[in-house]
Amino acid sequence: MLNQVAEGVLVHQSEFVLSNAVVVHGRAGVLLIDPGVQDHELACLADDLSASGRTVVAGFSTHPHWDHLLWDARFGGAPRYATAGCAATVEVELADPDAKSHIIDHLDGTGIADKVPLDLYGLVTALPAGATRIPWDGPEVRIIEHRAHAPGHAALFLEERGVLVAGDMLSDVLVPMLDLNGTDDPVGDYLAALRLLETVAGHAQVVVPGHGSVGRADQVRARIERDRAYVLALRAGSGPDDPRIGASAEPGWEWVSDVHDGQAERLARKAERDGTPD
Repeated sequence: MLNQVAEGVLVHQSEFVLSNAVVVHGRAGVLLIDPGVQDHELACLADDLSASGRTVVAGFSTHPHWDHLLWDARFGGAPRYATAGCAATVEVELADPDAKSHIIDHLDGTGIADKVPLDLYGLVTALPAGATRIPWDGPEVRIIEHRAHAPGHAALFLEERGVLVAGDMLSDVLVPMLDLNGTDDPVGDYLAALRLLETVAGHAQVVVPGHGSVGRADQVRARIERDRAYVLALRAGSGPDDPRIGASAEPGWEWVSDVHDGQAERLARKAERDGTPD
């Protein structure tokens, strides 16, 4: 079910890891951001759009992770945009003929491996390098590209609506997940991305994370500060005081502590190899 979070901006939330698809109303149709995740949820989203008489005129994937690259035939053949960095990463992934099999293997044990539609997976159109706007007939959507979490990751800011679509950042249930494979300075990249988000935080009335609950104006800066505190604690090698991990984690989200432990261990090993703090 679509829920309005601002004028002309609606969110459809998946059962799987509380994934958020965002719909933005334009003059001729809608912009669809990160639709997902299970087949029946995509069908529900398509039904909601059809019932409202809205067609999809553009899509956008915030970053090149499987759950942000999904699509359903009922959304039509509108261009599905991504940053140049995101699209390049997806192109490399799809060059492997077993790419979709790897996703299914990754989902083994989640209970949804046979419920994720992959026929139209990853068919994104690269925007020009350095593009700062989504080309569509609707409210201006600013692209805030950075290197945190994944190559070519982008947050989107709808200034007219006061909405910050954060991609996989600023979640109330997931800790920051660093890109520990594709960058030499994952901590520095993440901190730099938070500074970029901070430049629009004062104008944001709503923040929509890739996963978790929608936050209102008083939570935008608080989420940035909480993510920054977590990342700084990781860099220092100390245990972060963070409600998303440990005994205070939301029921059903205890596994986030395992994500944290894995990140802390890998960063500690990296610091030991480099001979300096990360």
